[in-house]
Amino acid sequence: MSPAALTLVQWLSPAFPTGAFAYSHGLEQVIADGCVHDAGSLRDWLADVVQFGTGWQDAVLMAQALKDGADPDALDALSVALQPCAERLCEAREQGAAFARTLGIMTGQTLPPRTLPLTVACAARPLDLPARDVIALYLQGFASNLVTMGVKHIPLGQSAGQKVLAGLLPVIIDVATHAEAAEPDAFANSCLAADLAAMHHETKETRLYRT
Repeated sequence: MSPAALTLVQWLSPAFPTGAFAYSHGLEQVIADGCVHDAGSLRDWLADVVQFGTGWQDAVLMAQALKDGADPDALDALSVALQPCAERLCEAREQGAAFARTLGIMTGQTLPPRTLPLTVACAARPLDLPARDVIALYLQGFASNLVTMGVKHIPLGQSAGQKVLAGLLPVIIDVATHAEAAEPDAFANSCLAADLAAMHHETKETRLYRT
């Protein structure tokens, strides 16, 4: 594996301090509602989010940002506009800012704080890796964080959680492959249950996660 690939793996590992552990992407709400209650329902929920919700949107944004001549500020504005509620905007922006801040401390590189997918894509451009690989690793990190929350709060055993994540790998690869070749206007979100869960969650008085 090349140094560039290892660098990206480090950036997208759970150990990289973006504060991802504080965000459940609405999963806390659907677990409380009983919609997600075991390994199978967790896998199905996350597969839909990756294929039809935030996963797909972020993947297309990243694919466009990784192209020559991309306008990251315009793409970031689009990313902001695509967020369905205040919580999800906070999730995207604050993780992006934390990523940029940590990378700056590590490398001295000044990276404007954009939403997370745009911040990661802009940081990854000098690595000169295939867009499909960058997107797939990003989506795996996204899914892995949510699987960890499912393990804690459904609850599931660690082995069951890893089986869920392994089951998502074909979905992740498929989304990354299609996003790499997608047209610039291929943004779509038909994962309305996840968006509604996020909206409901932001009105809860007692909660463990910020989203």
